[in-house]
Amino acid sequence: MKRVILPLFYFFLLSAPSVLIAVEILEFADSKQEERFTRLTEELRCLVCQNETLADSNADLAKDLKKEIYGMIQNGDSNEEIIDYLVARYGDFILFRPPFKATTYLLWLGPVIFLLIGILFARSLLRQQKVQKLTGEEHRYASSLLEDIEEKGQK
Repeated sequence: MKRVILPLFYFFLLSAPSVLIAVEILEFADSKQEERFTRLTEELRCLVCQNETLADSNADLAKDLKKEIYGMIQNGDSNEEIIDYLVARYGDFILFRPPFKATTYLLWLGPVIFLLIGILFARSLLRQQKVQKLTGEEHRYASSLLEDIEEKGQK
């Protein structure tokens, strides 16, 4: 029993420092600033991680951007000023909901365009398929099969 407990004790003892990794705590003057920070970091995309917000990301760049947003909020910048600054620096990719403008038309309209192309392609394939009429022999054979089925059903 001691052979199992002692190694487990050492394992947990040595792994404890990894749990105590320093987390930077940001202090805000009031709850409105904290709400703004939370809202902004949830609206902005981490440039390193795939489909992850700044709020959810632990990447170094995301941490730096959070510090930058925090500093701008402390300086009294508005949400629009912060977003405009980040878009000017990193482009529309930083926004989870990019604006509908000339550079993002394909992003917004692409799925609809591809859906319409798919529908038109399927429609043209269906139109190309011709319904072949039965020959006289095939018609007689089908009729005889139907008659056989009807006779068996009446018995």
